[in-house]
Amino acid sequence: MEKRANTVEAVFGRLNDTLDWNLLRTYLVIVEERGISRAAVRLHLTQPAISRSLQRLEEHLNMRLISQRSPQHFALTKAGEEVYRIAGEVRGAVSRLQLGLQQTPHHHDVAGLMVLLTISRIESAVYDKCLAEFHRCHPRVDLRIDVMRSADIINSLQQKTAGLGLSLSRFAVDKLEQVCIFPQRFALYCGRHHRLFGEMDLQLTDLLTENFVSFSSDQLGDCLSPLTIFREQAGFTGRIVASSPSLDEIRRMIFAGYGIGALPEHSVANDIVQQRLWRLPPEQGVADIDIYLMWHRERSLSAAETAFLKFFRTFMLAYPPCERLGAVSGI
Repeated sequence: MEKRANTVEAVFGRLNDTLDWNLLRTYLVIVEERGISRAAVRLHLTQPAISRSLQRLEEHLNMRLISQRSPQHFALTKAGEEVYRIAGEVRGAVSRLQLGLQQTPHHHDVAGLMVLLTISRIESAVYDKCLAEFHRCHPRVDLRIDVMRSADIINSLQQKTAGLGLSLSRFAVDKLEQVCIFPQRFALYCGRHHRLFGEMDLQLTDLLTENFVSFSSDQLGDCLSPLTIFREQAGFTGRIVASSPSLDEIRRMIFAGYGIGALPEHSVANDIVQQRLWRLPPEQGVADIDIYLMWHRERSLSAAETAFLKFFRTFMLAYPPCERLGAVSGI
């Protein structure tokens, strides 16, 4: 059953209308993260849900895919290695399909400067690959990326002084088109130097007197105001003892033990594995604050901006939302 020829025949024989392609996507993440627990963190799902997906895939293919999966050891069967290879090829083909259909024969003729406004610290292997593919297809387009606060990005787009931006957004903005590219969930964390680090079975009520590390932009009315609303509704009484507009500095001060604080789950996955940060309740997180691609519907875009907008949307949306943030090997 685990010989290569039999594996290929079994996989292709069952890739029909009865197979849920989400099972293959989940399997790819399990292998890339080398375990159920880290796959659950990356996909924002529970460990039992990931385990059930693996079980359903193995039952559908009638073969065992993983021979060992413990905190110390992770290994695939021969069949599992072949299914991983095939699933990776399928994912790559899907991501290229729409691009190949929509690119014109003259895409190399597009030239000029493309300016993209963006918030800081977007960690995405898919995004990195998108920029690489765009440069390959449009070598005469020069790219400049300006890092700004979300409020400043939205203001620049509204005033038509910029063409495209990647920004946090909570509501529809007048005259701006927006497409959700990076769904992200914020959760509470403490650092290795905090007294709660490593504490099991904590409840939200155990945190209410803790001091906070806060984003400068989480005031009411700003893009991160759901973090303020959460603190007020939950009844937190601790002080804000440290703040910054920078995600990296917020992360640094939480690690240093100044207080607890909210961070995007995808951005601290490695910190959890390295035991620099500790996840706190509530289990479902604090707030969903997504990153949108935005542009003014009444502003004329240059040829370079038009090419980037079309390419970026097609490439990024070809991947499931759960895969667009964080590291994805093999792309």
